[in-house]
Amino acid sequence: MVYLTRLNGEKIVLNIDLIEIMEETPDTIVTLTTGKKLVVREPVRKIREDIIKFRKRTCTNLKA
Repeated sequence: MVYLTRLNGEKIVLNIDLIEIMEETPDTIVTLTTGKKLVVREPVRKIREDIIKFRKRTCTNLKA
């Protein structure tokens, strides 16, 4: 999950498994696997970094 901000300032939490594509035009548009599009304030670079941090946090705590 990553925290994002819509253009109107509303904070949302997004399940990263639903992200299909992200693009900057210049606003960041996140297209989900459902076809829904979200326009957010964060740049693609920051969202990508947050996804990597989340994956590292969740995948490194696995027990054998």
